[in-house]
Amino acid sequence: MSQDRPLNQEEKKRLLRIARQTIESHVTGGKAGGDHATLEGLGFKRGAFVTIHRRGALRGCIGNFFSDQPLANTVEEMAVAAASHDPRFPPVSPAELGELDLEISVLSPLREVEDVNEIQVGEHGIYIFSPRGRGVLLPQVATEYGWDRDTFLDQTCLKAGLEPGCWRDPQTKVLVFSAQVFGEKDLGQA
Repeated sequence: MSQDRPLNQEEKKRLLRIARQTIESHVTGGKAGGDHATLEGLGFKRGAFVTIHRRGALRGCIGNFFSDQPLANTVEEMAVAAASHDPRFPPVSPAELGELDLEISVLSPLREVEDVNEIQVGEHGIYIFSPRGRGVLLPQVATEYGWDRDTFLDQTCLKAGLEPGCWRDPQTKVLVFSAQVFGEKDLGQA
């Protein structure tokens, strides 16, 4: 079967369970269990982001675009990173574990756009890089904030530490990707 197919419900639930167990084990000093072997999609080699919310507010989000390892392993690594290495937040504490809600974004490959009109708000995430900085916003961010395409581009520039409108600079590259986004609340696991 193709690695391009979307993940099914069982694979999504298992990845969320892996992320949750990995964070809990990391935070409490326990040992994570290997709950990945039997589902095909967990072996796909794809980039992924793990997003942590606490009481509805962002608590951590880290990911990568590329992976040469199985998706289950990528999710484990990104779960630990989101819980303990997001520079915007202190590491997750044991007292917070019961208040966390997890979301995973499994990514398509990056594609450079010739024209920003190719960007579909709500479908594409944006990765901007220039000699002066780089930044990324996931597809769901623009939808959550009700942004149009130009605002989404400007906000991605700001995330990169650049000026709004930097995407118009010929030295700046704009790439897009899509994501299969799912969370514990969506799948009744929260």
